[in-house]
Amino acid sequence: MGNAVWKFTKRPGPDSSFLFPFYFLKCPPKDTDPWHLMTTRAMLRTNRGTIGGFFLAGRDVAWWPMGASLFASNIGSNHYVGLAGTGAASGVATVTFEWTSSVMLPILGWIFVPIYIKSGVMTMPEYLKKRFGGERLQVYLSILSLFVCVVLLISSDMFAGAIFIKLALGLDLYLAIFILLAMTAVYTITGGLASVIYTDTLQTIIMLIGSFILMGFAFNEVGGYESFTEKYMNAIPSVVEGDNLTISASCYTPREDSFHIFRDPVTGDIPWPGIIFGMPITALWYWCTNQVIVQRCLSGKDMSHVKAACVMCAYLKLLPMFLMVMPGMISRILYTDKVACVVPSECVKHCGVDVGCTNYAYPTMVLELMPQGLRGLMLSVMLASLMSSLTSIFNSASTLFAIDLYTKVRKQASEKEILIAGRIFVLLLTVVSIVWVPLVQVSQNGQLIHYTESISSYLGPPIAAVFVLAIFCKRVNEQGAFWGLMVGLAMGLIRMITEFVYGTASCLAPSTCPKIICGVHYLYFSIILFFGSMLVVLGISLLTKPIPDVHLYRLCWVLRNSTEERIDIDAEEKSQEETDDGVEEDYPEQSRGCLKKAYDLFCGLQKGPKKGPKLTKEEEEALRKKLTDTSERPLWRTIVNINAILLLAVVVFIHGYYA
Repeated sequence: MGNAVWKFTKRPGPDSSFLFPFYFLKCPPKDTDPWHLMTTRAMLRTNRGTIGGFFLAGRDVAWWPMGASLFASNIGSNHYVGLAGTGAASGVATVTFEWTSSVMLPILGWIFVPIYIKSGVMTMPEYLKKRFGGERLQVYLSILSLFVCVVLLISSDMFAGAIFIKLALGLDLYLAIFILLAMTAVYTITGGLASVIYTDTLQTIIMLIGSFILMGFAFNEVGGYESFTEKYMNAIPSVVEGDNLTISASCYTPREDSFHIFRDPVTGDIPWPGIIFGMPITALWYWCTNQVIVQRCLSGKDMSHVKAACVMCAYLKLLPMFLMVMPGMISRILYTDKVACVVPSECVKHCGVDVGCTNYAYPTMVLELMPQGLRGLMLSVMLASLMSSLTSIFNSASTLFAIDLYTKVRKQASEKEILIAGRIFVLLLTVVSIVWVPLVQVSQNGQLIHYTESISSYLGPPIAAVFVLAIFCKRVNEQGAFWGLMVGLAMGLIRMITEFVYGTASCLAPSTCPKIICGVHYLYFSIILFFGSMLVVLGISLLTKPIPDVHLYRLCWVLRNSTEERIDIDAEEKSQEETDDGVEEDYPEQSRGCLKKAYDLFCGLQKGPKKGPKLTKEEEEALRKKLTDTSERPLWRTIVNINAILLLAVVVFIHGYYA
């Protein structure tokens, strides 16, 4: 085919065959643009005017920008605020939320992504549709994923980023949120996934450099590591009485186990059984079934690049202990009365919130400790982490809406209409997320990381259970998966809504929430929810008809290498696609004004008099094989496997060292 541009002009419906993710994919020659780090070139290079280009970056991303994007997409300003804040309040145990991710990332690259690529999907709801058939699973997961984007991802990132802007510039919290959202929404709407990934690479470098500089200043200020461990245990606020309250010493004295990650299974704020059995469940949901994360892996050049990216990100996920948690603990030492305030009136005076000011640990240290010239660098670090996370979330949310929901309502929507709908939906997300911010501010005793992890524990385990069974148990069917998700959702919403209504307990005011609902730690609740959902899925599946193997080829683990032709479960219900004549209409360029052409170029929607050659059956089959290929070169497969083993050894060692 030489240097010909491949172009599918057939508009697939929502139930398209394995070629669905690639119908609008242009594949320009790889040597057309060697400067991958240039964001503008990346935006043009991957053809933002096509679904494959906008949402999957043309499936041509190397391992290092992919790994950086995975890290930057996950590490947002909420991590700097949340991890540092909880570290200041209770010590190092909060880092286990990050270290568990280092175990899940190899599972993503070695187990889940090969199945997703072989199945030829672009979104996680689309995988469930192929695996189980029907519409309700796809629609349900799309809606729930968008709900999670609002209550968990966007709102927490906005709140954390706005704290920095508020302290640095003296702006109102909601004005700061509006400015940040305007910047990130415009960038995501105009860019597509390629611009997000390549910009994430640069932002990751900025984040790491700035964070290492601040860590150096922090440890230098307290006199080194040994002095840090001693001074932290004595960081007690000077005002511990007031507001007619009797405050227990445990509320303002650092925990005895502050430097241990494995804590008492009953009284621990992060109990060790929850670390071993509960955290992997929510981490599995986030890293292996989350559209924001998986979408990056689906854009990789081949499986070796995907695996290498997962290993790279897993190594980077070991750094938050030293870049965020410990600096947050040092902030308590340096600014004890503010960061460790316990009397509500004192906390309101320092940060405007009566539940505590630990969320201000990291921002305060940036503004108070660093020299004036470096404050701008750290502010850019926070903005970089915020924008990298929000752009990733916005792009993936628009993908979910456009591909899995909009095409259900507008079955005959044109390619341009789908792309515009996905972009406009980003604006709606921003408005809804702003409304949710006040709940984030006061939930979980003001500790942001516990808010995000508790919400994950209430909504994620049922989805994790369904995906695990979908891949590893071919006996599971649509009825079992649907009702397992429904039962799990009901249980999770009951816990979440009840907790919002009654509030979470604190040292000063124990919660009145019924013990039968709120008395179980959220990590233990995730275990109950995961296995409860799994039992419902298996039970109903065993009582109903199984799915024949002809519908499951390359969709589950035991049939992943099958070369048989797969027939979609609901193939007979599909509408007949219009015959493609292989030639696009000519659009007279002279009929379009300058402003219209500039707008189309800006959003990647430009049209021109271009013709695409009709592919032969052989060419179409070659393209399908290339885009669903998971083969690896033996040398690179061995290299990434060795690195994965070394990674797991390092993870086990650091857990043992801080246990």
